[in-house]
Amino acid sequence: MTVTDPDEAARRIEEALGASHRNTLVERMGIVITEATPERVVGTMPVEGNIQPYGLLHGGASCVLAETLGSTGAAIHAGPGRIAVGIEINATHHRSATSGLVTGVATRIHGGRTLATYDIEIVDERGRRVCTSRLTCMLRDA
Repeated sequence: MTVTDPDEAARRIEEALGASHRNTLVERMGIVITEATPERVVGTMPVEGNIQPYGLLHGGASCVLAETLGSTGAAIHAGPGRIAVGIEINATHHRSATSGLVTGVATRIHGGRTLATYDIEIVDERGRRVCTSRLTCMLRDA
C-alpha cells in the first residue's frame, strides 16, 4: 500500500492490523506510516520533540521508529487473528540528526509462521543513514 494522505494510510493500516495507533507511543512520537505491506513498511518521524539533551535525535527514538515499522510489517505478515510482539531489537547509530524528518524503511528478511525479522534503515532528509536496526517479532494467535 502506498498512500500519500496520512489519515488514509492510518485507516488502511488499522484495518489490516485490527488495531489503532491512536493514543499510543507511535502517535506521541509523531510517526506517520506511509507504506505498509508484509514485505516493506515505510514511515517518517520528526526529529523535533524526539531529541536528547544535546539537541540530537535520541537513539531510543530511532529504536521506537524501527520497532514500529518492523512490528507493523510483522503484524500484517501474521494475518487476521494473530499479533506480532517484538522479542529482540538492535540498533547501530551512524550519525546524528538535529532537525527535519527521518525516514525509516523496514524490509522483511524472514517471514515464518512463528517469527518475522526485519532490517530497518533510518535516513535523514539528505538520504544519509542515521541508524541501522534489526527487529525480530514473535507471531502469536490473538
